[in-house]
Amino acid sequence: MTETEPNSVTDVLDGPVYVVTAAAGGEVAGCLVGFASQCSIHPPRFMVWLSTLNHTYRVARRASHLAVHVMRRDQQALAELFGGETGDRVDKFRSVAWQPSTDGSPVLTDACAWFVGRIERHVEGGDHMGFLLAPTEQSPPVEGVPVLLRYRDVKDLEPGHPA
Repeated sequence: MTETEPNSVTDVLDGPVYVVTAAAGGEVAGCLVGFASQCSIHPPRFMVWLSTLNHTYRVARRASHLAVHVMRRDQQALAELFGGETGDRVDKFRSVAWQPSTDGSPVLTDACAWFVGRIERHVEGGDHMGFLLAPTEQSPPVEGVPVLLRYRDVKDLEPGHPA
């Protein structure tokens, strides 16, 4: 199998998507992320993969923390804003409710759930960079089991960052 061929495993995956936000040097940024996962229980750790092409990656490289937001399926417009626009041209935070976390990371107040994590390390991953996060702050507990926004809901979204 070559690197460009479809993969029978990744083609059937349908994990949740996230909005990841960062702040550094007076600049805020955020993007839609499809590659992310809890990667440790004790201590709790989460890995987020950001495209090296996008504006959020450049801000995140200077940040000490990132905020990771889970969205409900009915929050498609939020995914379209953070996935279909680029911070190089659009102030995504102008049209959403947010507040700074304790460390200054932008927290989207309408997100289903969120956490802020201290960046512990960066991992090279081809066209994406991994950010290993140690949670430092989190949203209140979510009641019930929400229907989350998943990859299938946004798979046709054209990325906002330059190709």
